Amino acid sequence: MRTLAILGLALTAAVGTAGAQRAHQFELGALGSFTHYDKTFRLESRVGGGARLGYFFTDIVGAELEAGYQDLRPSTGTSSPSLTLGSASLSLNFGNARHLFYLLGGYSRLDFEKVTPYRFTDDAVHGAIGERLFLGDHAALRVEVRALYTPNTGFAGGTWAGHVVGSLGLSLFTGTGTLADEDHDGVPDKLDVCANTPLGATVDVHGCPLDSDHDGVYDGIDQCPGTPVGARVDAKGCPMDSDHDGVYDGLDQCSNTPIGAHVDAKGCPTDADGDGVPDGIDQCPNTPAGAIVDAAGCPLDSDKDGVPDGIDKCPNTPPGTEVDSTGCQRFKDSDGDGVPDDRDKCPGTPPGSRVDANGCVILFTPERTPVILRGVTFEPGRAVLQLESFTVLNIVAQSLVANPIIRIEIAGYTDGTGSAATNLRLSQARAEVVRAYLVSKGVAPTRMVARGYGASNPIAVNTTAEGRAQNRRVELHQLP
Repeated sequence: MRTLAILGLALTAAVGTAGAQRAHQFELGALGSFTHYDKTFRLESRVGGGARLGYFFTDIVGAELEAGYQDLRPSTGTSSPSLTLGSASLSLNFGNARHLFYLLGGYSRLDFEKVTPYRFTDDAVHGAIGERLFLGDHAALRVEVRALYTPNTGFAGGTWAGHVVGSLGLSLFTGTGTLADEDHDGVPDKLDVCANTPLGATVDVHGCPLDSDHDGVYDGIDQCPGTPVGARVDAKGCPMDSDHDGVYDGLDQCSNTPIGAHVDAKGCPTDADGDGVPDGIDQCPNTPAGAIVDAAGCPLDSDKDGVPDGIDKCPNTPPGTEVDSTGCQRFKDSDGDGVPDDRDKCPGTPPGSRVDANGCVILFTPERTPVILRGVTFEPGRAVLQLESFTVLNIVAQSLVANPIIRIEIAGYTDGTGSAATNLRLSQARAEVVRAYLVSKGVAPTRMVARGYGASNPIAVNTTAEGRAQNRRVELHQLP
């Protein structure tokens, strides 16, 4: 029973295993056997012979009939019984064109004859394992080991019996059969130029897989036939589109296109207004050329003057200022101080200067803070203005003329070198030179007082050249 159980499991495991392609062939064979009998029968192991006839219903499933004969030799006595046996089996076959392994099972009838106690017939079931070693397409050596089990033996004094039979034989195969086709592509192995074709692939007459769209996935397996040439595909033969722009990988010349962007036939984003934000993502199409835009493609306007950054030639326009198409104030402002030329009483104001409503530099504040005239310099030891001083004094003159109610003191200072009397005279002379220059530019003399203070009230140390240079100065003090 244990032997049969093992054989049964082996038969179950073999189902579905591909066998050599012998469907619809007959097998004719002769065999020699060697039988080891159940010890209850008290028979020596003997050699016998027989013949078999088999038929393959498919490449895997077959059936066969077998007949055999043996002269028996009891282990005691001198009787000479014989055994005639016959069997019918179903087999499962698998292997290749040179080795065909098989498992079989079926019914056996054992007819013991002539002498007592060997005058009975047993019914048995059997199972076997074996292999056919092919010598060509139509002949094979067959080796087999078979176990027979009789549940109710006719032998006197016995209940059940088990026997083991080994055999070696020669088989011949006839009929059309099926030509071997290991890769199951429909082209026999002898004619198949391309072995190991993937299952399901369509092949040509030579057994080579077809790939009509040249995507590397064979017809029959390719779930997306007609793939454009050059497109990359997945294992199913379907084109991939990693950035989901509608243009297949391999054809897409602009990978990683942002989601939602419109692309051309090459997969590259289009940008009709040239603002750097692709169409489809651009929420503000038709942006003027040159305008700076945000991530949504909408123009930025930092000074809120209605002219986009990038086009605005006058950024930081004050709120409410009327501007032209370039973002600049509509009036003419030659010095760029924010006061139109027709109202600017101080044209040519230096860039960046703080001006009043008249366009003049704001020198005097309600706090009456002294104004140091940096840039007003004199020749060494003399009360003679140097050339670079005139630019500053011109601005002072413009501011005073534009503000006629302001009165000032022009205070001159020197550094700490030299005698106090000399410094006092020099500072007074320099203050008067500045007053005279302002008078020449239209400032009324009565609005100005010139005073020299010598080296008093220093604003830096006199021990360094830099400190002394700061102390040599002219200040304007606003009078009540």
